[in-house]
Amino acid sequence: MHAPSDDYRCHLRLRVRWAEIDAQKIVFNAHYLTYADCAVTEYWRALALPYEETMHALGGDVFLKKASVEYHASARLDDVLDIGMRCARIGTSSMVFDCGIFRAGERLVSVELVYVFADPATQTRRAVPPALRAVIERFEAGGEMVEVRTGDWAALEPLAAPLRTTVFVQEQGVPPALELDDDDAAALHAVAVNRLGVAIATGRLLAAEHGEGRIGRMAVARALRGQRWGRLLLDALVQAARERGDTSVLLHAQCHAEGFYRRAGFVPEGAVFEEAGIAHIGMRQRLDGTP
Repeated sequence: MHAPSDDYRCHLRLRVRWAEIDAQKIVFNAHYLTYADCAVTEYWRALALPYEETMHALGGDVFLKKASVEYHASARLDDVLDIGMRCARIGTSSMVFDCGIFRAGERLVSVELVYVFADPATQTRRAVPPALRAVIERFEAGGEMVEVRTGDWAALEPLAAPLRTTVFVQEQGVPPALELDDDDAAALHAVAVNRLGVAIATGRLLAAEHGEGRIGRMAVARALRGQRWGRLLLDALVQAARERGDTSVLLHAQCHAEGFYRRAGFVPEGAVFEEAGIAHIGMRQRLDGTP
């Protein structure tokens, strides 16, 4: 028999903090709505939809109409809470979300949130866009939220270049002349695209030298990091290297991302060095079975 929390495809785990308990030494009742709101944000991430950009593209926004909370038991300081979120139904302009807050499988709180899709300026109702309805229904049915496309620069530049510019040039301060280089033309590129056709992650695989490929320009949209899209893209590039016969793949990882690449099977080599003003470390993965 599965736990009630298994009924939700989207999950968020939180630990109760000191500031969230009241004089009774239990979580103050209003904080459960904050937990639910955090889970809604996680739900949009699970859909691979950066919220602000998505709503702008859809010509509307989502406004909370009603919130209902039923309390079953209390959470206490340092409890680890598993918060499940799902879209229970979609009407003409409304979306009803069911949130369950659990501790070790025990339901502590049930929250129902009713949102309406509306004009952002006047807050007058609009019909839920068919594209958004389709994304949510696909997610709730267990479907994948992204598609990884591979190809040459001519085919994928319109998707990859704006994302790389946002991440590397605008966010990290890399000079544009360094970010877009001559290697793009000869590389195999991969782009993860969400259900609305927007690029959310990208990377490239350079031609092999002495049997070793090189992965680079790995970028994930800021709002969607930590949602496995980067790993999905990295795995696609590694698989492409394996299929063409590379014996290993090398990459220069930004030091803050070393753990991400370790979990994907890459091993650090050598000392930390600076590249484009950012600390990096070389990392390699063998593809031929040798250590």
